[in-house]
Amino acid sequence: MIINQSSLQAVYKGFRTIFNEAFQNVKPLYTKVAMVVPSSVREETYAWLGAFPKMREWIGERHIKNLSLHSYSIRNKDWEATIEVDRNDIEDDSIGVYRPIVAELGRSAAQHPDELVFGLLAQGFSTICYDGQYFFDTDHPVGGSSVSNFGGGTGTAWYLLDVSREIKPLIFQSRREVEFISKDRPDDESVFMRKKYIYGVDRRDNAGFGLWQLAYASKDLLTADSYAAARAAMMSYKDDEGKPLGITPNLLVVPPSLEGAAREILLNERDASGATNKWRNTAELLVVPWLS
Repeated sequence: MIINQSSLQAVYKGFRTIFNEAFQNVKPLYTKVAMVVPSSVREETYAWLGAFPKMREWIGERHIKNLSLHSYSIRNKDWEATIEVDRNDIEDDSIGVYRPIVAELGRSAAQHPDELVFGLLAQGFSTICYDGQYFFDTDHPVGGSSVSNFGGGTGTAWYLLDVSREIKPLIFQSRREVEFISKDRPDDESVFMRKKYIYGVDRRDNAGFGLWQLAYASKDLLTADSYAAARAAMMSYKDDEGKPLGITPNLLVVPPSLEGAAREILLNERDASGATNKWRNTAELLVVPWLS
């Protein structure tokens, strides 16, 4: 192949097509558990977190909910993945060998939000959320008391979520979408000094915690009893005024190692004793490899 502007543009378009096909073939999981928020600045502040607007009888003046009680912020981060192609491979029409790596670049870019969001979920035992407590903690302040969304234990963590609302347990904040770019000009340093053409992808985003009330975690053994206890705990949550929040958990999130136990609870018609499984289909099962 003669290397000129036209041939390099053809290489770029070919790589971009491979990238886009792989990117679009990925079925992301993060949208099940994270509220996707478009961002327009370096850092977004979610002052309204924790302010549950509830209907009440209208007596006297309206009761205005303060939406500026908290200062929880998520700062966007830059992310990239880059590969290089040797000029000789382009001259020798050998760029086909790069197809798998370009496709993997697309897959990686598409899976980035999953890795970010579910990685954050796993960090919830040691990372602060909007109320100043760890996201999964035993003493979230509510009214004049403390509330727990952590079932204890020291084993493998599993998570029960309510993802039925517009607000989700987690937040994925997108500042700039994925962009596939190249450095293939003759005077680019990598080309001039090392005869390497650079192709890469970058995006700008981050993830953070939403409402802890919509998530419950446990490191206890995943059994019908521990699952039932988690459901009962979540459904009993109340707001600062003592009114039920109406939370109904509907998604059980587990790592691959707990898939069997989760299926027994949610999918089997009968329990271990042969009786009707009363927890069957009470939640959707989501097995997440990023929690391995």
